[in-house]
Amino acid sequence: MHHDYRVAEGYLKGRIRREDIVTAAVGVYAEAGYHASSLREVARRAGITHAGLLYYFPAKEALLAAVLERRDAEDAEQLAAPPGLDALCRLIELAGHRADVYSRLAGEAVAADHPAHDYFERQYAAARRDAVDSFRVLAERGELREGVDPGYAGLNLVALMDGLRVQWLSNGAAVDLAGALRFYLQDLLTVPLD
Repeated sequence: MHHDYRVAEGYLKGRIRREDIVTAAVGVYAEAGYHASSLREVARRAGITHAGLLYYFPAKEALLAAVLERRDAEDAEQLAAPPGLDALCRLIELAGHRADVYSRLAGEAVAADHPAHDYFERQYAAARRDAVDSFRVLAERGELREGVDPGYAGLNLVALMDGLRVQWLSNGAAVDLAGALRFYLQDLLTVPLD
């Protein structure tokens, strides 16, 4: 019985250590991007040795995957809403909080040989699909202005979100990301945004 407790305690400590490493990686990637970052710098920030980090993440790509998995888990929690106005508002809210590490990684991942290229391709496809679905629902409810095409509205919302993130990376103080997105969305609606 005592042995089981030690195993469980070791597992829990390992999980906490792993989360610390992922948190450190998020910070390093936000500042330097993926290519310019090193596992040694991530280890230093996580307060462990390089060898200790390699025990949890033997390859740089494995750590990148863990950072992106964490993002997915956090996003899924915040974005959980059926298609419609609430879903679009949550997307805008999330965009305002996600304009750092992921924007830098998405920019780098445009290159086909980047290890996160396919991941971001899937992310963009899903974001476009979800936005278009929400605009279609708004059209059915009469909440979308006459003549607004849900397909273009969804595509443009995602493109605007991405373009604003790039500008935010360049000069965050000059860009009200969520405000600009809300302005765009309100212009397409027949109902007020709360």
